[in-house]
Amino acid sequence: MVSKRKIVLVGTGFVGMSMAYALENQGGINELVLIDVLKEKAEGEAMDLAHGLSCAPSRIDIKAGDYNECKDADIVVITAGLAQKPGQTRLELAKTNAGIMKQVTQSVVESGFKGIFVIATNPVDLMTYVVQKVSNFPKEKVIGSGTVLDTSRLRYLIGDRLKISPKNVHAYIMGEHGDSSFVAWSHSYIGCKPLIDILKERGKSEKILDEIYTEVQQAAYEIINRKKATYYGIGLGLAKLVKTILNNEHEILTVSTYINNNYNHSGIYIGVPAIISNKGVEDILNIELSNEEQSKFDKSFEVLDNMRKDIDKELEK
Repeated sequence: MVSKRKIVLVGTGFVGMSMAYALENQGGINELVLIDVLKEKAEGEAMDLAHGLSCAPSRIDIKAGDYNECKDADIVVITAGLAQKPGQTRLELAKTNAGIMKQVTQSVVESGFKGIFVIATNPVDLMTYVVQKVSNFPKEKVIGSGTVLDTSRLRYLIGDRLKISPKNVHAYIMGEHGDSSFVAWSHSYIGCKPLIDILKERGKSEKILDEIYTEVQQAAYEIINRKKATYYGIGLGLAKLVKTILNNEHEILTVSTYINNNYNHSGIYIGVPAIISNKGVEDILNIELSNEEQSKFDKSFEVLDNMRKDIDKELEK
């Protein structure tokens, strides 16, 4: 398929519209179509974005539409779904959003869509699995936002503590986009120098690493306590993922992708460093984890795999 640089966004909530706004500001796409079960909401959002085009770096055709618009799209981004309610377990949320994902995916596929799915709906690892299973698309063409945001938060916090640009921090959060995630500290670098070595040189305790990870893990809760939701960070992360695909950049991002004999496991979508191109996930980087890190990956896999089994039962209904 010849790239039209056309993006369809399903779900015009805060997350989806933060991505849309970022894409309009950055340019690099030709067409953006907004789909939502609340059609007037999608129409209003499209009007609002379009009214700012004279200030944008390039022209974009922005409009609200229906699923038939997916047929010739390069990428369909799904952010539709319900947020976790107080007292609701992640499994309960997963079962609810799995039903929404199934319906959305079927509608997209029925249009004749042949591009790449990008999923941000939570729990994102499980929802990405659902979209792939329902669509039966090649696994590399169904990508979850995974730990892209977690990794961005990590790099910001490391850079802030060490007074170094986050762009020069090379560190990854892996595993579930959730409480069982972990940092691969044994493969964390500032430029080309191991982070651990820099801490030693500066006389800083390695306890700072635990503090930073705790901040990353609690970041969403802290933001939600203050402003009820998080959306700018993930919106920018999704925009970066979309443009990495469109521009065939072969950039390494910690997306949620299907593992098959990677890190001693197979059968689920989970956050790992992967090379992203216009084919989707071009390759997975299999880095050698320490024993402690592998144990944490094993735990994260187990958490997701147990929920996956329940989701499979839900999809069979």
